[in-house]
Amino acid sequence: MIQIQQNVQLQALNTLKLDAVASHYCQVHSTEDLLQGLKFAQQQKLNVLVLSGGSNMLLPAKIQALVLHMVIQGIEIIAEDEQSTTFKVGAGEVWHDFVLFTTTQQLYGLQNLALIPGLVGASPVQNIGAYGVESGEFIESVSVYDRVEQVFKSIAAADCHFAYRHSIFKNDPNRYIITHVNFKLLKTPTFKLNYGDLKQAVGDNLTAENLQQQVIRIRQSKLPDPKEYPNVGSFFKNPVISSAMYQQLAAQFPNVPHYPQPNGEVKIAAGWLIDQAGWKGKRLGAVGMFDKQALVLVNYTQATLADVQATYHAVQQDVQQKFNIRLEPEPVLFDQTGLIRPHTE
Repeated sequence: MIQIQQNVQLQALNTLKLDAVASHYCQVHSTEDLLQGLKFAQQQKLNVLVLSGGSNMLLPAKIQALVLHMVIQGIEIIAEDEQSTTFKVGAGEVWHDFVLFTTTQQLYGLQNLALIPGLVGASPVQNIGAYGVESGEFIESVSVYDRVEQVFKSIAAADCHFAYRHSIFKNDPNRYIITHVNFKLLKTPTFKLNYGDLKQAVGDNLTAENLQQQVIRIRQSKLPDPKEYPNVGSFFKNPVISSAMYQQLAAQFPNVPHYPQPNGEVKIAAGWLIDQAGWKGKRLGAVGMFDKQALVLVNYTQATLADVQATYHAVQQDVQQKFNIRLEPEPVLFDQTGLIRPHTE
């Protein structure tokens, strides 16, 4: 039987360490737990907030909702052939641990995504990515509970509409609750070394182990440990602009880091924009942008959600003023009823 707790502090369960008390909370270890939790929420007329690793969320001080903490475990092989192995992975598995596991199995694809915080269940939502690789490239399907149709079902990767930091789960956040993710990983060596610092670090030692090790080393050198400096990783998405807009920008700022996209648009490094706008290492009270990586917003001393918002709004304004580019925050913002709301000033 599922255990519903009341007035639970979520500070230790979100990596920005925001003080947030949930009126109702329970851990979900199985699909049966999930059904029981949803039934309770319906009976009590409560909204449902799905909590994964807490590494991509902004929470208010009080949440009048049922927080469903997804901790479903398990990694099992469900298909294998000469080219690939497909795993069914529980939503509650730690993402980084799963990446390390795939490397020990001599499987290729996820090494560039090592050390990204959070749990497996959140990986399809944001279509998490790093160093030219996105999780959606290796997801075969996603097992969900559809709250509209009130059934468990599997959604094929093609129907997840994966794009940069995007998926159908982001479009319709209250409809699907992810229970498992199926990953199809390759047995033949495949390496993506599009990013200069990674290519240089890997050098001639082209192995999955070395690639993974270099990704971890680079991330640790640039990104603060959330245990020491509470943060949500990259706070803003890298903006994608038109080719014409990029030409205008490059005429004024020739050294802007940029990455041409297949559709002709150009992705710009948000961290560089923030740095150039004077925010690298700058603080506004309890919150600031990290001194080694301007893309990371840090809670230095018991910040509130309002403190966080004041800082990222100020960053947005300064970047917009200097470059005419509007940065979009990555983390999901929740209101006091547990619902997602847009980032507005």
